[in-house]
Amino acid sequence: MTISRRNMLAATGLAFGVTLSGTNRRPERSKEGSPPGSGFDPWLEIDASALRHNARTLARLAGGRQILSVTKNNAYGTGLETAGPLFDAMPEVWGFGVVRPVEALALRAAAVRKPVLLMGPASDEESEELVRREVRLAPSTRADADRLVRLAARVGRPIAVHLYVDTGMHRMGLPYTQVLTWLEPAPLRRAVRIEGAFTELVEDQEFDREQAARLTRLAESARSGGQPLGRLHAASSDAIVRPTAETFLDLIRPGLALYGGYPTAESMARGELRPGYRLKARVLRVDLLEAGEGVSYHRRYKSEGRGWIATLGIGHVDGYPSGAVKGCEVLIGKRTYPVVGTVSASHTVVALGAETTVQVGDEAVLVGSDLPSLHPNAVAERSGWSEYNMFMHLNPGLAKRVV
Repeated sequence: MTISRRNMLAATGLAFGVTLSGTNRRPERSKEGSPPGSGFDPWLEIDASALRHNARTLARLAGGRQILSVTKNNAYGTGLETAGPLFDAMPEVWGFGVVRPVEALALRAAAVRKPVLLMGPASDEESEELVRREVRLAPSTRADADRLVRLAARVGRPIAVHLYVDTGMHRMGLPYTQVLTWLEPAPLRRAVRIEGAFTELVEDQEFDREQAARLTRLAESARSGGQPLGRLHAASSDAIVRPTAETFLDLIRPGLALYGGYPTAESMARGELRPGYRLKARVLRVDLLEAGEGVSYHRRYKSEGRGWIATLGIGHVDGYPSGAVKGCEVLIGKRTYPVVGTVSASHTVVALGAETTVQVGDEAVLVGSDLPSLHPNAVAERSGWSEYNMFMHLNPGLAKRVV
C-alpha cells in the first residue's frame, strides 16, 4: 500500500505516544520495564547461538585449545551481563580477560564463576577487592613486585597472577629480558601463585611468531630455574583466523572474533563466524519529498524527483557510524534502502523511492547477519570506520534482547 498524505498527518500523533489505527505493528510509547524493541528506542538483539558458534569455531581452528574470552569494552558491545554467563557455561572457554577493574567485578556480579584475568592496572585498594573476588592480576611493572608482596600479606594468601610480558610491542608489560630477574626475590615467590603468562602480538605474522617463541623460551628458562609460568597465551583473533598456529600455545585469547567480527577483509574470506548482534530501530516518520527538497543538516541529500523518505530513531550516539551515508543500507521488511543526508546523534534517514509500503513503527535492521551488506565488517568498510568500532562504539545504554 502506498502511503498517502492523510497517513502522514495521522502519524504526527505518535509524538505524544498515540497508537495509530489500521495496523498492529506500531508499538505504544515504551514504558519503564517494557521489553527491548517494544517502544521507539533502538535496541540490540544478541544472538546467543552465534556467540556459541563463534567460540566453538575458534577453539576448533586452534586445534581444540581452550579460550580465554576477552570481554573488555562491555564484551565488545554485547554486554558483560549477557556474554559473560553465556561463555561461562561453555567447556571451550577457560576464563575471561578484561582491562578495567569495573569489568572484572561486573562479571563476578553476573555470576561468572570461571577465572577472570584483569589485564590492566589497578590501584592498591582495587587490587585487594579484586583478589578477594578471585580475580587474577597481571603484574606488568617492576613496582608491582613490592605491591604484590604487601597485598599478599593483607589478604593472608598468595596472589594468583598471569605475568604480562612485553615481547616486542613496547606498549605494556614486563620486558621479556627482565622477567627472570623480576622473579628472583624470595618474598615475591612466596607472595604469588603464577597461573600463566601472556604477551600481546603486533599482528605482523612473521614477528608474531618471534614473539611467541620469545615467550616460550622465557617459560622454559623459568621452569629450569624452578618457577613454572603456567599456561601461556598470545593468540588474538587475528592470529587465530589467519591462522598463525605457532602463537596458539596453551590458551587462545580472542576478542573481536568471538562476537562475529573479522580483524581484516582477508580473514573474513577464510572464516566461518557469525555476527553476534543485530542493531535495530523503528521508523519514526515517513515523509514525501518534492523534487529538490533537502534532508537533515546541511541538506547534503536532495531529492532528484518526487520520493519518500523515512526517519529512524537511531544515530551515531548509539554506535551507528556517521559515515553510513557513504553507501550503507538498511533493511526494512524484505527490502533494503540507502542511508541519505546526515546520520545525526539520534536520527538516521533512508530513501524509500517513489512508492513505498514502509510505515511508522516498522522495524529496521542497520547491522546484523540478515544480509552480507549488513555484516559489521561490511558496514565498517562502506562507512570508512574500523571494524572494531562497530562493536566497541555500541552505546552501553542500548536495551538488549537475547534471541
